[in-house]
Amino acid sequence: MGARGLPPRHRRTWADVVGCWRRAGAGAAEADRIARRTGRERGKSDPIDALAVARVALREPDLPRPRPGEERYRELKLLVVYRDDLIDERRRAQQRLRWHLHQIDASFVVPAGALDRAVWLERVGRWLTRRPRVVQVRLARDLVGRCRSLTRMILELDRELETLSGQMAPALLELPGCGGLTAAKLLAEIGPIERFQTDAQLARHGGVAPLQASSGKNQRHRLDRGGNRQLNCALHRIAITQSRVHPPARAYLERKQAEGKSRREALRCLKRQLARTVFNTLKNEPLLT
Repeated sequence: MGARGLPPRHRRTWADVVGCWRRAGAGAAEADRIARRTGRERGKSDPIDALAVARVALREPDLPRPRPGEERYRELKLLVVYRDDLIDERRRAQQRLRWHLHQIDASFVVPAGALDRAVWLERVGRWLTRRPRVVQVRLARDLVGRCRSLTRMILELDRELETLSGQMAPALLELPGCGGLTAAKLLAEIGPIERFQTDAQLARHGGVAPLQASSGKNQRHRLDRGGNRQLNCALHRIAITQSRVHPPARAYLERKQAEGKSRREALRCLKRQLARTVFNTLKNEPLLT
């Protein structure tokens, strides 16, 4: 059954599909999007997609197969996605709370980002207790409690994810700019590093490998807007952090800009180097077995 009717974060993962096929007594292989295109018919339907994947599996016997230990990564990804959902839910509650506060008293100003902190939620709660007990004040107080509860849940998940990433890949945390949450995102999106034979495959999977866009004597590359955007986002966060605080990364960016690249193009080059660093780190990590 297709999964296009579900939100992107709630569609079936590779581990879910593998589990379904194993329960049915069948094998499974992973075909990338480019390989599927070369063996498909015109049009779009589940039978056409299934036939295209089957043709690729027959044509390319070396496609990635399910590996032991993938359940660990699936559980980590479930936690990462759940945390992202809680953050989205908290943001919506904060937006509604700000609207109510403005309607109650436009002179009461809450700084940007302050509703993430318990001290400001406590201050807003005390301010609301001094207001007349009307419906809008009651709704605002409920939203304060909701924001406080979501913040506690998010902080608990943060500690759990940091602990898990430290257990699964402690060397990844030594990478400058890569904290526990970013490491958890990388592990959840990459899965077992044995899926990738080279760092180039990982870079292509994350959308950080440049694409040829040359014409005649004009030799250039362009941004790859495909690939796993969550993995791309994690690498981008590391690149931005390193560009601010890591001297070797800053020197690398300055060298690329001196070669005539723009700041954004230099950052793309840094992200490609980070994909190689992450690949080598995970390949040499003894605890990822």
